[in-house]
Amino acid sequence: MALDLSDIKGCPLDRQRFTWRELVQKPISKLDDDAFTRVRIILLNGLELEALRFQHSAARMNRELQVPLAKVRRVEHHQATCINWLIGADHSPLETTIAYEQVAIEVTAAVAQREPDPYLAQTYRYGLLEDFDHMYRYSAMLDRLEGKDANNILQCYTDILPGRPTIVEHRAPEDDLRTPFDKATADPLSKLHALTIMSAEQQTHNYYMNIGPLFTDPVARLLYAEIASIEEQHVTQYESIIDPTQTWLEQWVMHEAMEVYNYYGAVQQESNPRIKAIWERFLDYELGHLKFVTELFKQHERRDIAEILPDRLPDPIPFDSQRDFVRETLLAEVDMRAIGPDYMPDGEESEETIRYRTHMNSEGSPTEAVAERYRYNPGTELNRQAA
Repeated sequence: MALDLSDIKGCPLDRQRFTWRELVQKPISKLDDDAFTRVRIILLNGLELEALRFQHSAARMNRELQVPLAKVRRVEHHQATCINWLIGADHSPLETTIAYEQVAIEVTAAVAQREPDPYLAQTYRYGLLEDFDHMYRYSAMLDRLEGKDANNILQCYTDILPGRPTIVEHRAPEDDLRTPFDKATADPLSKLHALTIMSAEQQTHNYYMNIGPLFTDPVARLLYAEIASIEEQHVTQYESIIDPTQTWLEQWVMHEAMEVYNYYGAVQQESNPRIKAIWERFLDYELGHLKFVTELFKQHERRDIAEILPDRLPDPIPFDSQRDFVRETLLAEVDMRAIGPDYMPDGEESEETIRYRTHMNSEGSPTEAVAERYRYNPGTELNRQAA
C-alpha cells in the first residue's frame, strides 16, 4: 500500500524528544529474531547516518539553513543511536559483517527488480554480484577464524556462493562513474532507490574502515582492507547516478522522502512488535521532518513541492529472500565489466583498470587467500572434516 503525501502530517519537530533509556533499548537476538528484522535495522541505520552526513555538508554550504539543519540533525542522530544500539553484543564483528552483506544483497536485488529505468536496474545488478562475492569471502573468514556457520546469521534466506570474484572488482576510478538520472524526467521511485542504496553502501564502507583495524588476525585485516576498497567504489558508483544539479533544498526534501518511504516499508513488514513500535514512532518523526523541510523548500525556492515530490510514495521495497533472482543474475552477468559509464557483457575492460588492478594484486589478493579451497558446508569445515 502506497503512502499518501498530499497532506503531510507527522510529529512536530519540537516534540521529537528522547531520554537515554529510550535511546538504548534491548537489542535483538541474532538467533531468535528473524534475519529480516536485522536487515531493516542495518538499512535504516544507514539511512540515518546518511541524513547526518548530508545535513552536515549542507550546513557548511548554506548559512541560512544552519539552524533548521541543526534541529533536524539532532533528532536524526538520536534515531541513528536508537537503531544502531539494537544490534546486540551476541554478534561478533564478523557476524555483523555477514549481516551487512545480506542487507546489500537482498535489498539491492529487490530494488533491481522494481527499478523502472533499465540502466539503473543494470547498475544495481552489477553491484549486487560484487556484494554477493564479499559475503562468500567473509563467510570463509568466519568459518576459519571463529569456527561459525554464516547461515546462523543468514537463516537460509541468502545463498553462500562466489559471485563476481573480488579480485577482478578493482577498477580505475573513472570506470566506477555512471550516468546520472535526470531530475526532471526520472521516476520518483528511481530517486528513492538511488538514495537508499547509496546510503546503505556508505554505511558498509564506514563499518569496514572502522572494524577492520581491530582484528589481530593478519588475514582478516587484509580482507577488510581489500573489501573496504570495493565498498568505496560502490559508494562512488551509486552517488554518481544521482543528478548533481539538484539544489541543496531539493536534495534535502528527497532525503526526507526517502527516509519516510523506507520507514513506512519497515512498519508494513516488521514481524517483531517491539521493533515495529520503534519504526512507527520514527515514521511519525520523519513525516514531521518532511513537512518541516517542504515548508523551507517553498519559502526559500518559491517552488511548488509537486515539482519534485509525488502525491503518493510508491509501494515499499519488499523485505524477502531474493534467492532466485540473484542466482539468475549470477548466471547471466557474472562476466560483465564496466568501462566508464558503460557495461560490457563480453568482459572488455579499460587499460587504466587493468593497470590499476594488476598493481593492487601484485603481492596477492586477501579475498583469494581467505577462500582458497573453501566451499561452504553447513556446520563449517570442521563438521565436513569430521564426517
